[in-house]
Amino acid sequence: MIAFKKFIKKLIHNAQKCCWPVAVQSRFLTRLYYCFFDRSFGYEQQALLKAKLAYFRNGGVQEKSSSLLRRNIHRLEKGLIMEPRRDLFALDYIQETVETFVKASKSEGFSTSELNWAFSVLTAYFNAIKLSNSIVKKAQKIFLSVESLERDNCKPYCSESRVNHDVSYDSLLALSKARRSTRWFLDKSVEAEKLEKVVSVASQAPSACNRQPFEFVVVEGESFRKKVAKLPGGTVGFSDNIPCLIAVVGDQSYYPMDRDRHVIYIDSGLASMQFMLAAETLGLSTCAINWPELEKLDEQVSKLLKLPQYKRIVMFIALGYAKPKGGIPFSDKKTAEQLIYYVKEND
Repeated sequence: MIAFKKFIKKLIHNAQKCCWPVAVQSRFLTRLYYCFFDRSFGYEQQALLKAKLAYFRNGGVQEKSSSLLRRNIHRLEKGLIMEPRRDLFALDYIQETVETFVKASKSEGFSTSELNWAFSVLTAYFNAIKLSNSIVKKAQKIFLSVESLERDNCKPYCSESRVNHDVSYDSLLALSKARRSTRWFLDKSVEAEKLEKVVSVASQAPSACNRQPFEFVVVEGESFRKKVAKLPGGTVGFSDNIPCLIAVVGDQSYYPMDRDRHVIYIDSGLASMQFMLAAETLGLSTCAINWPELEKLDEQVSKLLKLPQYKRIVMFIALGYAKPKGGIPFSDKKTAEQLIYYVKEND
């Protein structure tokens, strides 16, 4: 039976290969190919539609946070730091922003820090902009209807006021070399305090319009953790040895447009790298675990982790205290010379 299944799969694959030269001739033919001969992206496309539906139904608000508010407040911040700054800007979205802010301020359990940030930036905006414009006047009136919030210096600031650090290049290089994919861990739990510290560093990673459309889902319970850890193909042989398993989840409902469908992977990847480097500073080791785009696995993991379809697994991260004698692959890295490529206009 197994041999027969392999034969059928090979037969289908060979038939698909025969279609490729024709399918690549135009976008229309490519769409026909994926419609009739390869359903690889069907689950993802359905997830994107569900994400759009969730976004518009909720007005860009996701439980304790609002992707719409975060995006627009960040747009205001960028307008405030422009050189030279325009006398009038954000006229096409300022009312939407204050209305979303009012809605968020009335939502039970909404992030206090997000509201403080929004209040601070909106205050700075109305103090800096010309108030003679009717659109601005109307938006300001809506904004002033909200009770004043505590502000923790959340408005834009000068580069010279950034937080100081004492991390040298050599220290950072040593940290990056110390961080290696670890698969053999001590039988020791990861303290919740350390996990929170690691995620606090991860949250400082850059994110498109500061939306931060990701979550770090901790898979709890030994038997359940082992069950979930076996799903990615790259964990064969060491899945039972993972003391703390993190699912990095990207939320597509933060973006109403298909053009932004890749942002959750970019933002989650940036945050995950900082997560893994931060773990090293606390004596913890990590292993980034690849997650394939396979419909059956997506359905399985969504059911196990109770995720709606539009919340996508980006990767898993194994976290724990490394066995001192545990093996580490050498994993030769490319040199800067190999990775840097210069291009000029006339090349």
